[in-house]
Amino acid sequence: MRPFTIERTQILPITLKTAWDFFSNPANLVKITPPEMDFRITSPPQNTIHAGQIITYRVRPLMRIAVNWTTEITHVDPPYFFVDEQRFGPYRFWHHQHHFREVDSGVEMHDLVHYLLMYEQLSWLTNRLFVAPRLKAIFDYRNRMLIKLFSDLSC
Repeated sequence: MRPFTIERTQILPITLKTAWDFFSNPANLVKITPPEMDFRITSPPQNTIHAGQIITYRVRPLMRIAVNWTTEITHVDPPYFFVDEQRFGPYRFWHHQHHFREVDSGVEMHDLVHYLLMYEQLSWLTNRLFVAPRLKAIFDYRNRMLIKLFSDLSC
């Protein structure tokens, strides 16, 4: 089965260093995750990421059901790129690329996520009715929070 994909691009009025410092700090995930997801990092705090790093979370992605999620940071090229991949969690497969590049008005942040659902039977329907709309809402929230967080900053 081909993975489902979500792709988002956002331009933020910040420097590349500011973008990298914010997004490479796992503690900042809670600031850009919808509060109803009750997102909590359960691994020891770390202020930066590195290849091979394991980060564990507890989150309520759908219907307030709590799940544990373990990701590994598999690739890091500061300040341009990093990848997190799910090792254990709500998806059968999760591969999230984070790209950053300078543009005239700040930094273009590009996310590319490929994912597969746990059960292949009717996964297209489950994705269409529940998962894709939820991921869209999560990324929409993140977009709004980033605008709010960085609207007063300039490059």
